[in-house]
Amino acid sequence: MANILVVDDELGIRDLLSEILNDEGHTVDLAENAAQARAARAQSRPDLVLLDIWMPDTDGVTLLKEWSTAGLLTMPVIMMSGHATIDTAVDATKIGAHAFLEKPITLQKLLKAVENGLARDARRAAAPATVMAAPAADLTVEAAMTGAQPLPPLQETGPVARQSFDLDKPLRDARDGFEKAYFEFHLAKEGGSMTRVAEKTGLERTHLYRKLKQLGVDLSRGKRNGG
Repeated sequence: MANILVVDDELGIRDLLSEILNDEGHTVDLAENAAQARAARAQSRPDLVLLDIWMPDTDGVTLLKEWSTAGLLTMPVIMMSGHATIDTAVDATKIGAHAFLEKPITLQKLLKAVENGLARDARRAAAPATVMAAPAADLTVEAAMTGAQPLPPLQETGPVARQSFDLDKPLRDARDGFEKAYFEFHLAKEGGSMTRVAEKTGLERTHLYRKLKQLGVDLSRGKRNGG
């Protein structure tokens, strides 16, 4: 999961992209102009930015150049526009944009561009975790993903928290593997109670059901009590 900043002056597009990305498990910040985008960039340090080109105060290419000149282009930026020319897209790429999406943006192209953008620095970010995993193959689910010290494993009478992950994968695949193991662990721990799993993981039940179905989690595993 990533923190994504969506910058677009159209409310409908901001709401649509926010809904899609939230469903994918990302945290989304919204900005309707360059001023709000600057503030959000400084406050939340987004992992990726979706930036509209045509905005009323400062256009997206100018904002992109501003971030690049100031050394603030530390995250992948995906430009969006329904009216930009090829030259505009090329200019944005030269400045440092990771990709360009033409409106109307299809779901498949959006998710692919976001996935590729987040994967840009995935290998560099995964390197420290790989070093940590070498001497401790039985890291817990949480420790394996964060590089923290491993927690003592649970007794054999309870759900097993130990899990290892192949970090040499695309970010989306690695994230899906972690999320599936995470939810399976809590389902087993809570005896299959969806109510308690929703409370434990902080998800609304409808979102939880949809997420479990998307990940292919077997809801009958470890089910001892009704949820």
